[in-house]
Amino acid sequence: MDRVAIEEKRKDKIPYDYNKSIFKNFNPEVMEKNTGTIYDRESGQFVVRLMGENVIVKYPSGEVFKEDGTQIEKYPPKALILRYLMNAKGVAPLGKNITYRDVDGGNMYYNNFYGRCLLRLAKTFGKNIEGFKNSLEKLGAEKVDMGDIAYKFEFLNNIYVTFALWEGDDEFPPSSQILFDGNAPFYFSAEDLAVVGDVSIGTITNLAYSR
Repeated sequence: MDRVAIEEKRKDKIPYDYNKSIFKNFNPEVMEKNTGTIYDRESGQFVVRLMGENVIVKYPSGEVFKEDGTQIEKYPPKALILRYLMNAKGVAPLGKNITYRDVDGGNMYYNNFYGRCLLRLAKTFGKNIEGFKNSLEKLGAEKVDMGDIAYKFEFLNNIYVTFALWEGDDEFPPSSQILFDGNAPFYFSAEDLAVVGDVSIGTITNLAYSR
């Protein structure tokens, strides 16, 4: 691992460690109720469904593992899951989409979201519509009428995201849109939603290019 990657990993670890340190201050039964996740009181752990995979969160330590007990190497999804549990307000999906700019702070962080998520999604799948389709269908996503192709999927319990692609042509490059159900601000900040997009794109990319 090069020095830049090591430094990036260190920066990512800081918010995870902070969220771990405060996780014990939150009532597990309240977090269970507000997210609709499963909390096992005997084992002291949550089972959180992240894009089709079960993730185990230990309470009160805040340690996050794959279902088989192995480590999740990347820190951003682990920090995001802890924030989801702690910040959830128990609002059911509203069935109405919003854009990133509609979220409080979305205009301030939009440039980051555009490069990190919208541009990345378009560059990764704008010329690989079949890979996009296959990976979303592996997740059981729902096809929706938007763009050249679009799918709505459940990122976490009660958190729905829509990915849309336009293939582009000789005049215009591929483009994308990412929409969130209107209840997203009751669970995540604008900064968090950029991580939601980032983690989602990483997951479907792995599905599209894995054998």
